Amino acid sequence: MGAVLGLCSAAQMACCCTSAACSLCCSACPSCANSTSTRLMYTLMLLLVMVAACVTLAPGLHEQMKKVPFCENSTGIVPGNFKVDCDQAVGYLAVYRICFAACLFFVLMALIMIGVKSSKDPRAGIQNGFWGIKYLVVIGGIIGAFFIPEGQFASTWMVFGMIGGFCFIIIQLILIIDFAHSWAEKWVSNYEESQSRGWYSALLLAMLSCYALTLTGIVLLYVYYTKPDGCDLSKFFISFNLILVVIASAISILPSVQEHQPRSGLLQSAVVSLYVMYLTWSALSNSAGECNASISATNEDTKEDIYWSSFDKQSIIGLVIWVCSVLYSCVRTASSSSKITMSEHILAKEGAGGQGGLIANEEGDGGEAGREETKVFDNEADDVAYSWTFFHIVFALASLYIMMTLTNWYNPSSQLSKENVASMWIKITSSWLCVGLYVWTLVAPAVFPDRDFS
Repeated sequence: MGAVLGLCSAAQMACCCTSAACSLCCSACPSCANSTSTRLMYTLMLLLVMVAACVTLAPGLHEQMKKVPFCENSTGIVPGNFKVDCDQAVGYLAVYRICFAACLFFVLMALIMIGVKSSKDPRAGIQNGFWGIKYLVVIGGIIGAFFIPEGQFASTWMVFGMIGGFCFIIIQLILIIDFAHSWAEKWVSNYEESQSRGWYSALLLAMLSCYALTLTGIVLLYVYYTKPDGCDLSKFFISFNLILVVIASAISILPSVQEHQPRSGLLQSAVVSLYVMYLTWSALSNSAGECNASISATNEDTKEDIYWSSFDKQSIIGLVIWVCSVLYSCVRTASSSSKITMSEHILAKEGAGGQGGLIANEEGDGGEAGREETKVFDNEADDVAYSWTFFHIVFALASLYIMMTLTNWYNPSSQLSKENVASMWIKITSSWLCVGLYVWTLVAPAVFPDRDFS
């Protein structure tokens, strides 16, 4: 499905160039809704921004990156009288500027799209077209951002990054919980319809695998992020989150919950538990002191290498989850479980707006086929399938989350140390919110039996 929709997105990109290229590519791709292809094009833009940010962190470009304008024109002072040394920080500072330009672009688009109700609005052309111009605007914004003097830019923008990153984590939580419910509902439905032991075995295997990974993660966190005679806060975080996921798993199989949600079960709980443990690991990686395995494993001789170790396991997993969440939000439509998970505000409405814009194009020479369907059809002629403004706000937050993830949530005013107490509390709080949101999706139908969650 993703590959098919990707072809539609590629065809739209080809239409930025020439009509001949458009005709060639459009003949190769299947038809799909304009709302879907547009979201995929913005996703492609965000992925390219991420790739560009990753490239600036490549050690092979270290020497060339020192020549960028913000290093040459920088005053180099941030709060705490710490001098920003471009010899070590240039990659992170470049990531900040690239994501700054991308964030501003999506904020601008969000402001332009306020109040759009259908594709008949004149602003629909800006949302669904002009791809070449929009990509050039982003590239120009990135180039311009490289001329911003350092000064207090990094430390100030980091605050915006932490707030935006936290907000995106909440959105990501909603998408992951929606995915867990949708996955379980689909497989349980397949099992009930076919009574095949294969589906039952797949459900059991997936559930046990997630719980096994969760348990393994808990053990490793105790081993690497705690000590027998200290690290009380780390012990509390791990133990408390362990208790929370056990409680959530128990709630998911309560008779009162099963009565209102027969397909609720341990598979959803296992997926949520695994993600909660990832958030716990991510939070502990920003904790202070000798309890942080990422810091205590280094010494002064190897510290310079740590500055460039952005692509550690935690960051890579975070980026993979981010990419999957963004793609999921593009190709997924709101379902019956979306009202409970609140993801209906993020996902497109299924069949929204009809296909009033699905038209046929006549052959100009009156030749062979006569008519052929438009490959990318307008399904938002009557009503938009999703909030265009909110979509761009989400992508602005996603660009901030990329920025913080690629820089390991470093604090630029603390000599690029992974110790960032604010980031630690943001992540651990988000893990508690994750459990809270999931438990809400379980108990809401039982607590409010008169409300329609179907």
